[in-house]
Amino acid sequence: MEPRNKQIKPRKNKKQVNPKSDRKFKPKQIKHHDEEPSVVDTAVEFVYGHHASVEALKGTTEINKVWLQTGVAETLHQEIVALAKKRGLVIQDAPKSKLDELVDGQNHQGIVLSIAAYAYATIDDLFQKAEAKGEQPFFLILDSIEDPHNLGSILRTADAAGVHGIIIPKRRAVQLTATVAKTSTGAIEHVPVARVTNLVQTVEQLKERGLWIFGTDMDGKDYRKWDARGAVALIIGNEGKGIAPLLKKSVDEMLTIPMVGHVQSLNASVAASLLIYSGFNSRHPF
Repeated sequence: MEPRNKQIKPRKNKKQVNPKSDRKFKPKQIKHHDEEPSVVDTAVEFVYGHHASVEALKGTTEINKVWLQTGVAETLHQEIVALAKKRGLVIQDAPKSKLDELVDGQNHQGIVLSIAAYAYATIDDLFQKAEAKGEQPFFLILDSIEDPHNLGSILRTADAAGVHGIIIPKRRAVQLTATVAKTSTGAIEHVPVARVTNLVQTVEQLKERGLWIFGTDMDGKDYRKWDARGAVALIIGNEGKGIAPLLKKSVDEMLTIPMVGHVQSLNASVAASLLIYSGFNSRHPF
């Protein structure tokens, strides 16, 4: 494996130095002027489906009411009732048609939770999660991901691979919704998501705190050679446009996924999964 300082391309117009001495990981708090407050809109959301609902009941999500389909399987009924009682929640039996109406016909599997809108984490929450695990930060930055199923799938992979948090923009991107929660199969309860107003400014702040920033592009280093040890953040671009040009300028190094077939693109969540586990491999060698 090549030395770390030879893998990182120095940014233009800056003196080349050893990365380990130039950018040291700094876990201390700094001000984040572009960061969203942790409390989001007060609109009601719904979590539905067995796995997503169980994780929500076990987690810290603020739940207003539990809807159980009349005649649902006894094992599911007992499980949900036991979890709800622990939290002192109201349980409402209702016909399938009522639950269908609540979630607009989606597959709820006989369980729907009425919750307050999801609260977002802060950037410092992400750092604190890494510190609590005694690990160097490994963050994902999602540049204008629009499909809630992609975000849910990315959350699921991020949780499986030990990613410490995800950063998304406030505008022109999918937010945390019931569809995202359902697709994540409960991972939304375990991976903190921070929402910011300006990704470029956030990336610069992460650099000040010692992180190396990697992006995805058609022209870059083979992702299988990526050394993700240390404090790193990986940017996943928009499903169609990739990483925005201005944000791309702030990336330390680009990674590419080789393709030999006729289709020269991958679904955003599939590409993210490959890259996340490539990072996992170098951070957790055999």
